[in-house]
Amino acid sequence: MTRAIRVRALGGPEVLSFDEVTVGEPGPGEARVRHTAIGLNFIDVYFRTGLYPGPELPFVLGLEAAGVVEAVGADVAEIAAIAAIAEIAIGDRVAYACRPLGAYAEARILPADRLVRLPDGIDDETAAAIMLKGMTAQYLLRRTYRVEAGVTILVHAAAGGVGTLLCQWAKHLGATVIGTVGSEEKAELARAYGCDHPILYREEDFVRRTRELTDGAGVPVVYDSVGAATFTGSLDCLAPLGTMVAFGQSSGAPPPLELGELARRGSLFLTRPSLLDYTRERVDLVASAEEVFAVVGSGAVRTRIGARWPLDEAAGAQAALEGRLTQGATVLLP
Repeated sequence: MTRAIRVRALGGPEVLSFDEVTVGEPGPGEARVRHTAIGLNFIDVYFRTGLYPGPELPFVLGLEAAGVVEAVGADVAEIAAIAAIAEIAIGDRVAYACRPLGAYAEARILPADRLVRLPDGIDDETAAAIMLKGMTAQYLLRRTYRVEAGVTILVHAAAGGVGTLLCQWAKHLGATVIGTVGSEEKAELARAYGCDHPILYREEDFVRRTRELTDGAGVPVVYDSVGAATFTGSLDCLAPLGTMVAFGQSSGAPPPLELGELARRGSLFLTRPSLLDYTRERVDLVASAEEVFAVVGSGAVRTRIGARWPLDEAAGAQAALEGRLTQGATVLLP
């Protein structure tokens, strides 16, 4: 039997249980992966609380992990040949960040075409920490709004898992990075990971400070994973024709917005992107993952694993994440 963390009812971390589950053999187009490290992400909390609809209860959480392929469906090689993609084979080190849910488990079955082979220079814990967050940073910086040298950007939660990757990668691209953080300790962490101007949002008005740092012009893009607490202020930080990228809501859902506000504030753009859409096609998935592996492998972007929790203590890990007690990425170890 395999053990997994399941959501028994929607609610707080206490609804999680460590149960025995049956995995079985992979069917057509599928692979079974034995996990070595599992990524913890705020989207897991959204599914646990019901903010995002999940499968029928009880269900296993998690979208991201690394491990080793134990078995593949009989047609996996044939599908790979037809699609002109590299075949996933037994013994391959792989990682993924995708639906369906089910990563909080010692092993699981999932579509083989969602798996990406790991290069030798990326260890399993790093892979589990960077697949979802790293590919999120990749599409945010390179596709949702293409950051170029010389621009100034604003990143909320700059000391978090995605935030530290955004800061480093944007700095690598030649941007100036303004970031909001909740403490002096997190400000120092953000600085160490490429944030030029950390703003302690509990002590300072981040809108006023952003305007000061840009000589009143505002920024062309804001990356906001916080939601309710920062949404309106983020709009106030934008220059005319600026882009508001709302890719999370750790403080709750943003308030309703009357569309005319975007025009009154300078013909702004607003998007609510999702990694699942940006990697829907395998060619995009592989390209995104390979770009992440390249910048991490080169040393241009470093990932910081701030905490490691045993899989059976996932409830404690999620409580720490919700309480904003984490720095960098957190991984669960089966």
